[in-house]
Amino acid sequence: MFDLIVKNATTHDGQTGVDIACRDGKIAAVEAGITAEAKEVIDAQGYLVSPPFVDPHFHMDATLSLGTPRMNVSGTLLEGIALWGELKPIQSVEDIVERAMRYCDLAIAKGIGAIRSHVDTCDDELKGVEALLEVREKVKNYIDLQLVAFPQDGVLRDPTAMENTIRALDMGVDVVGGIPHFERTMADGAESVRLLCEIAAERGLMVDMHCDESDDPSSRHIETLAFETQRLGLQGRVAGSHLTSMHSMDNYYVSKLIPLMVEAGVHAIPNPLINIMLQGRHDSYPKRRGQTRVRELRDAGITVGFGSDCVMDPWYSLGKADMLDVAFMGLHVGQLSSRADMDWCFDAVTVNSAHIMGLEGYGLAKGSHANFVILQAKDRIEAIRLRAHRLAVFRHGQPVSHSTPLKYNLALTDRAPLALDEAQISESSSAN
Repeated sequence: MFDLIVKNATTHDGQTGVDIACRDGKIAAVEAGITAEAKEVIDAQGYLVSPPFVDPHFHMDATLSLGTPRMNVSGTLLEGIALWGELKPIQSVEDIVERAMRYCDLAIAKGIGAIRSHVDTCDDELKGVEALLEVREKVKNYIDLQLVAFPQDGVLRDPTAMENTIRALDMGVDVVGGIPHFERTMADGAESVRLLCEIAAERGLMVDMHCDESDDPSSRHIETLAFETQRLGLQGRVAGSHLTSMHSMDNYYVSKLIPLMVEAGVHAIPNPLINIMLQGRHDSYPKRRGQTRVRELRDAGITVGFGSDCVMDPWYSLGKADMLDVAFMGLHVGQLSSRADMDWCFDAVTVNSAHIMGLEGYGLAKGSHANFVILQAKDRIEAIRLRAHRLAVFRHGQPVSHSTPLKYNLALTDRAPLALDEAQISESSSAN
């Protein structure tokens, strides 16, 4: 007797007509034609069943704060940082918890099962850290929330940031973060990378640096991050987020840089929505795209996962916790237009990001956690194209969100009848 069987699924690796059986919160079988009984049986009707979406780069302490205390008029990264500096002293722990919980509700409904959130440690009260540790506990049965100690104003530039970052790690924050390109000098940026990586090595923690989030081709802290990763034996535990300066670097230097990243086992986390919005603000024409060299990093064997970064906060006024929106933008900006490329973009918001975060029990294999999403799409490319409707979301084999299927078919592959007949359409047109 199983707890749940999902029948007639198309799995994220392309198998069709598959049944997925769950017992005690784990996947017990993935095969065609399971005949055993179950407490609940769901017909997936051939739709896509995927492991949960994973967001490897987010700022939950700032989310849904749009307009408080004011809007980012210039739309630049630096004004966003300044605006965030105005918000920090006037928000409370309760404010952060309330906004973060609202965001988590939305994320769960959109099929997100894991989030890595940076939390600002340049606040002597550590309100964001206190708030997100509370949120992590509240949502642990629904979302794997991984926290990064992130000195937003620079761990050397801000006089108490190093002390606060260590305090945050002592409080239970999971990952060491940094922002070397925001230090006062390139030398300080390199020194910050060294110091923070040494802290991670001493504590056995992962590292995720905001690295070279700039249009400046001379911002090359990812090189230092790769070196420190190699020196300290942190291979496989380090990610460079954004890496936007790489789109402006000369090709010869990049031909040296990418092999250094491969050698060090450094992962890459572009953030397509925010990168295309913030970068190139000082350009006239032609304007740079702002996204790092996704294709080249991927083809070299580097694990690349797309993050969403922001939703309705000082840096980005849009967003809806939809990782398919992120994949859709990454696909376009990176000109990842072949069928294989588009298919890979689905990996960039699922399995790749799960690998970067070090998630255990992730996937649709026997023995994995019974966490998955049923999408109203026939395959991964169609899911990205439609930003597919989430029909149901499961956590440990239990439904946590479900919705009614769309009434009409948007796939353009099946000749399904429209919702309105011709007479209704005429009446609607006349009424308008």
